[in-house]
Amino acid sequence: MRREYLLAVALSAAGCAVGPDFQRPDPPPIDKYLAGAPPAQTVEAGGTSQVFDAQRALQPDWWRLFGSDSLDALIARGLEQSPSLEAAEATLRASEYELRAGYGIFFPQVSGGVSADREQYNPLRVGVAGPSSTFNLFTVSASVSYALDIYGGQRRAVEKLGAETEAQRYALIGARIMLASNLANGAIAAAGYRAQLAATEELLASENEQLKVTQVQAQSGTQPYANVLSMQSLIASTEASLPALQQKIDQSTHLLATLSGQAPSQWTGTAPRLEELVLPHDLPLSVPSELVRQRPDILSAEAALHASSANIGVATAAMFPSLTLNAGYGVNNTALGTLFSGQSAFWSLGAGLAGPLFDGGTLWFQRKAAIESYRQSAANYRETVLSAFEQVADDLRALEHDAQGLEAQTRAVSAAEEALRLVQVGYQSGISTYLQVLTADEQLQQARIAAIQLQAQRLQDTVALYAALGGGWWNAPAASAAQGKPR
Repeated sequence: MRREYLLAVALSAAGCAVGPDFQRPDPPPIDKYLAGAPPAQTVEAGGTSQVFDAQRALQPDWWRLFGSDSLDALIARGLEQSPSLEAAEATLRASEYELRAGYGIFFPQVSGGVSADREQYNPLRVGVAGPSSTFNLFTVSASVSYALDIYGGQRRAVEKLGAETEAQRYALIGARIMLASNLANGAIAAAGYRAQLAATEELLASENEQLKVTQVQAQSGTQPYANVLSMQSLIASTEASLPALQQKIDQSTHLLATLSGQAPSQWTGTAPRLEELVLPHDLPLSVPSELVRQRPDILSAEAALHASSANIGVATAAMFPSLTLNAGYGVNNTALGTLFSGQSAFWSLGAGLAGPLFDGGTLWFQRKAAIESYRQSAANYRETVLSAFEQVADDLRALEHDAQGLEAQTRAVSAAEEALRLVQVGYQSGISTYLQVLTADEQLQQARIAAIQLQAQRLQDTVALYAALGGGWWNAPAASAAQGKPR
C-alpha cells in the first residue's frame, strides 16, 4: 500500500495541489482534567486501594487485570464472534479497496477492443454517385489516455480517500474497545446482581425466622398481632424484589450473548462471580495532550477533518481547466488475412484542454460548501475532544466517590456485624431476645447488599476509565505494523 502511494505521488509530481495542506490540530492547552483539587493519588475502601500513575502504560488487554479467567474467555469470544466487529472490519476493507482504486487515476488508462462487422456501404450517404457494396470489416485497436493532474484535484481526492480509510481504521479500534468494555460491564453487572440475589435470599430467610418468632409471641400475648402483619408485609416486599433481580440477571446474560454473537437461547458462556473479580490496583492516567493522540474516536474525528480539508482542494481544482493526453493505434481490414498489413494501420495523437466557462456559480458554491463542511468537521473534532475530557473527569471523580461510599458502607457492615455479635452474646446470657438477634441479622444483610452494589459500581467505573483513556490499543505488539501508533 505504501509503495503504491509513493509511486502514485511520483507519477503526479508535476504541478501543485490547490487547496489547504492539512495540519493536525494542536493539543488543547490543558494540563488537567478536573477543576479545583486534582484526583486523589490513592483511593482506598474496603481494604482495597487504587493508585493513579501517570507513568504507567495502559495495556491493551486491560480486562486481564481483573484476574478472572471467565471474564478473559468471555471477552475473547466476543472479540472473535461479534457481528458488530465483523461489520466494522468489512467497512474498513471496503474503504481500503476504494483507496487502492483511487490510485489508478495516477496511471495511464489503457483500453483495447476487437470487433468484426458486416456492412453495406452506399456512396450516396456522402453525396457521391455510385453502386453500393457489401463487405466485412475487422478491427483491432488500443487507446491510451493520461490526465495531467495540474492543479492536484486527483491528488486531493486520493488524499481524501486515505483520510476516510484512517477514520474507518480508528472506528474499528474504537468498536473493539467499546465491545470489550460492554462485555466487562455486563459481566460485572451480572455478577453483582447474582451476589445481591444471594444476599437477598439470606435476608428473606432471616425475615421468615423473625416472622415465626413474632407469631409465637403474638399467640402468647407478649406482642400485638399488628407486628405479625408488619413482618408479613416486610417479607412480601423482600420477595417482590427477587423477580426484579432475576430479571436483571437474565437481561445481563442476554446482553452478553448478543455481544458475543449468539442468540440468548444459544448462550453457553460463563459469567464470573463477583468474589473472583480483582479490583486493579495501579491505574494509568494519561495527560490531556496524550489523550488526543490515543483515543480512537478523537483520531477518527481528526481523520474526518483531514478528509474535509482535502475536499476543499477537490472542489477548488474543479474550477480550473484539465489537460488530458491521448493516443490511439489500431488496424482494420476487410479480410482477416491482411488485417495486420501496413496499409491496415491507423493511429492518433492528441491533447484535450477543457475547463468551465460558465456554470451559474455551481463550482464556486460547491467550494464554499466544502469550506463550511471543513468548519463543521473542525467543530465536531473539538466537541469530541471535550467529550473525551468530560468522560475521563467523570470517571476520575466516580472512582473517588465510589471509594468514599464503599468505605462508609464497609464501616456500616462492620458496625452491623459488631451489633449482631453483641446481640448474640446478650441472647446467650438471656439479656436479648431472639427477635432482636434476627433484627440485627436483617440489618447486617441489608448493609451487605448495599456494599455489593457499591463494589460492583467501583469495578464498572474502573472499566469506564480504561475505555475513556483509549483502551491501550497503541501498546499492542502489532499496533505499529497493523494499526499505526499514535502520531
